Amino acid sequence: MNVSFGTDGIRGPVESYITPEVCLKLGHAIGMVFKDIGINTVLIGKDTRVSGYMLESALQAGFIASGVNVRLLGPLPTPGVAYLTKSLRDQFGIVISASHNLFHDNGIKIFSEDGVKISKELESKIELLLKKELKPVPTSELGKAQRFDESGARYIEFCKSTVPSEVSFRSLRIIVDCANGACYRVTPAIFRELGAEVIEIGTEPDGFNINQDCGSTNPEKLKEKVLEQRADFGIAMDGDGDRVVIIDSKGNILDGDDILYILASSNPNRSNEWGGIVGTKMSNCGLEEALKGLGYEFERAEVGDKHVSEMLVKKGWLLGGETSGHIICRDLVSTGDGTIAALKTISSLLILDKHAEDVLKGYKKMPQVLKSIAVRNKDILNDSELQKKIKKIESDLIVGRVLARASGTENVIRIMVESESKETAEKYSQDILAFFVNENHS
Repeated sequence: MNVSFGTDGIRGPVESYITPEVCLKLGHAIGMVFKDIGINTVLIGKDTRVSGYMLESALQAGFIASGVNVRLLGPLPTPGVAYLTKSLRDQFGIVISASHNLFHDNGIKIFSEDGVKISKELESKIELLLKKELKPVPTSELGKAQRFDESGARYIEFCKSTVPSEVSFRSLRIIVDCANGACYRVTPAIFRELGAEVIEIGTEPDGFNINQDCGSTNPEKLKEKVLEQRADFGIAMDGDGDRVVIIDSKGNILDGDDILYILASSNPNRSNEWGGIVGTKMSNCGLEEALKGLGYEFERAEVGDKHVSEMLVKKGWLLGGETSGHIICRDLVSTGDGTIAALKTISSLLILDKHAEDVLKGYKKMPQVLKSIAVRNKDILNDSELQKKIKKIESDLIVGRVLARASGTENVIRIMVESESKETAEKYSQDILAFFVNENHS
């Protein structure tokens, strides 16, 4: 069975990769690995994809066959599963989701008993077991399954508890776009129970419309709605709720870099654990310089909130994130959480008593152009001619950088060029794209 872990778990098309057969064997293999380390109960959450029920059943059968007990959470954001996994103790967590991808994909994310994504070592053990025959434990040792209906309510109360008591949302009108995904019930309820007037969009999932023209990957419609409704904020989640993009009252789109700077600016004590912030190789150079200007150290991790989390733990720091909107507030949560990031950002702006654009005057983004191209084989990234072209562009840039990387979940190469001017960045990104087209690699 040729299934392997990528940047964020296992992900791919349901029809050809994340099939029921794969999930049956995955459940068994994951269960056997966790039983070996003394944990025999799993929490399973999912987003709203039509394939979720099918894959949940297959995973459930695999876990039971391995002798692991199953607690079904139903639709719940990825960070909600991570929170409950840590809170309930001695259990591990599974999320059935393809995050920001469209409905025809799905995937599996795995959390350890500490609420963090599992290590490479455990991933390798699972991959080895997938190659072996599935042998159920004796009938007397089979696991049992039950539903856990308190999951949404517990996550809502936890999120509300992270807002300082002196902060009130009562005067705010907030538009919440849940991408027709896992947040469609809990996130609007959180903001509403905190006193805000909430206008919902992307909260009518039908199994097929997750992330379709909505959510954090498509924030333009939310921007229009914020301006039309004269809202104070727009909150755009992705399909599984671990990333967020925020729209301010003037229609400015705040990405993960902007959110990190706002949170850094609001922190009154830039010492000890708050001494540094983790970004990724995609984080804007302007953010790095601005954070250093505030007195923070800055480190870049590999792309993926898992890598951000690992570096935060290694450095002993509490704040990190990705430009895409994965923000980890490690003083509160163990993984990227779009709802928590939005709550903390809005609370910070209220405490500062400033509009987002006034805070963001503290740093200047370097123009950045992002491109993606589908390829037949991601190994093309190591082609000597491509590497030569990239090095030539980097030498031509007076100020700036080039990053070309393979997607961890798709047959796609992602290209990022930063330069002093948007025009220069655009030109060089097109030059790199032309290589793939001319060499017929796409």
